[in-house]
Amino acid sequence: MTRLAACATAVLLAPLSALAQDAPPPAENSILTWSFEQQKTGYRSMETVAAHQVVKRGESVFPLPAGTAIDPAFEIGGVRHTVESFMEAYRASGVLAIKDGKVILERYGLGRGPDDRWTSFSVAKSVTATLAGAAVKDGFIQSLDDPVSRYIPEMKGSAYDEVTVRQLLTMTSGVEWNEDYTDLNSDVAKVGLSVLEAGVNPVVSYMRRLPRAVPPGTKFNYSTGETDLAGIVVSKAVGKPLAQYLSEKIWAPFGMEQDAIWIEDVAGHERGGCCMSMTLRDYGRLGVFMLGGGVAGGRQVLPDGWAQEATRSHIAVSPDNPAAGGYGYFWWINTDGSYQARGIFGQSITVVPEENLVIVVNSAWPRATGRDLHEAREAFIAAVRAAAK
Repeated sequence: MTRLAACATAVLLAPLSALAQDAPPPAENSILTWSFEQQKTGYRSMETVAAHQVVKRGESVFPLPAGTAIDPAFEIGGVRHTVESFMEAYRASGVLAIKDGKVILERYGLGRGPDDRWTSFSVAKSVTATLAGAAVKDGFIQSLDDPVSRYIPEMKGSAYDEVTVRQLLTMTSGVEWNEDYTDLNSDVAKVGLSVLEAGVNPVVSYMRRLPRAVPPGTKFNYSTGETDLAGIVVSKAVGKPLAQYLSEKIWAPFGMEQDAIWIEDVAGHERGGCCMSMTLRDYGRLGVFMLGGGVAGGRQVLPDGWAQEATRSHIAVSPDNPAAGGYGYFWWINTDGSYQARGIFGQSITVVPEENLVIVVNSAWPRATGRDLHEAREAFIAAVRAAAK
């Protein structure tokens, strides 16, 4: 089994001949350069190509009964779309809408079915933040205002010695970071690729060398490295792997229908910033869990008010563009009060509390990101919301 050497947004993979329907990618190629055929196969079978840990399900399954089905039609750039044509045009492997706890839309594409998992990319960030909440509830993390170095002593003396756990969760550390997926010399492309210091997690080794750019808490700067650090904070605080803690707190008691997987770094630690794989309905159940305020198996597993605090805007994403919304604890906050977990290549969970609605989209976009792709997905989400009312 090949080990993912870094977050799958930047990882270098060994040749994946078993996945390739055309030519297998050369060893130096990143998952960012997979062909469409490789995406369709690889995204739903990451456990066959990457070292991972299993997030175990429990004995029961949270029910998602059928509700009144919707079939929205809508326009994108002047082109009329049905759900089917949207999925084909924008390479969606699954779309799901849950209204008042009932499934009102569920479709699959790209050869995927209800039992197939699909990689999350950065949707995993929102899961990591949620586990931080569970660790606060359990008393393992004393305060979000604790310095990161309290939980990762190796960060003492670095720029992160002045950064709090809360500032990690809001990506406001002020530490310099480059998240350019197209630049192989960017931080996101290099972090965690190799063990730099014996006995020190490679992400920690890389991150503690970064310089300060601005004072902590003053500016939002998207950083996958910081979500990886947050995952290490949680696992060190609770004394367990993230996958085990997730299983114990949410996956098993809430009633997810299948085991999930969580990709590891070269040191065997789950990447807090990337790459879980789960079924479409289990993506939806994560949204339902947040709508319910963090109750699993009849027990409150998040602090009172955590779900609301985590999903409010703590800082503007772009001060010059208020329409861009804000950022919570690894959740994107929209101006209308809805919030999203997002991953590159078209992965998202949208939660609309006022409408008791969860919308999931899984995709294999031709590019990691792009305004046109985001706008198309938002048009689909808007159409689902309108049809669900």
